[in-house]
Amino acid sequence: MSAFIDLVQIVLIDLSLSADNALMVGMAVMALPLAQRNKAMLAGIGAATGLRVVMAFFAVQLLHITGLLAAGGLLLLWVCWKMLREIHAHNHPQPAGGRPSAKKIHHAIWQILIADISMSLDNVLGVTGVARDNVQIMVIGLGLSVVLMALASSQIARLAMKYPKTGYAGIAVILYTAVKMLWDGAQAFI
Repeated sequence: MSAFIDLVQIVLIDLSLSADNALMVGMAVMALPLAQRNKAMLAGIGAATGLRVVMAFFAVQLLHITGLLAAGGLLLLWVCWKMLREIHAHNHPQPAGGRPSAKKIHHAIWQILIADISMSLDNVLGVTGVARDNVQIMVIGLGLSVVLMALASSQIARLAMKYPKTGYAGIAVILYTAVKMLWDGAQAFI
């Protein structure tokens, strides 16, 4: 019964903490041609999954690294800036003859990976905190967070392509997350 309660807690953590990651993935792939969008999502989420597993096994040690949260916030600010430039270029095309270059699939994968590193720490710590020594529950929890992120990110990318101005709202959410991480990380130095 205890494992079931732990699993329910992990599902709730995943539902509440995976939304920002899904938003970031959807925003990272929206500028890609349709044929490359799913490939980039799968590759980026796959790499991010591997990193989440590694982070989960080192989660306790990660808690003791002063400034890690602030560093993640800085990384996320950089990702936010890159995405903002892409959205602006997409929404305001250049005059004839000056078309912006198409986004490359490896750029989207790197954006997903870097942002997921900085944004997943809360999710990984939440899951490992509940799972404690139960590796099976921890793997199920991390797997579930990845599935939720993949499902939601494809919907977010479709929405952003259909309504390009919504990308700015997504950037605002990611920017808020980055600033909050910077603020919380700076508290360790005060």
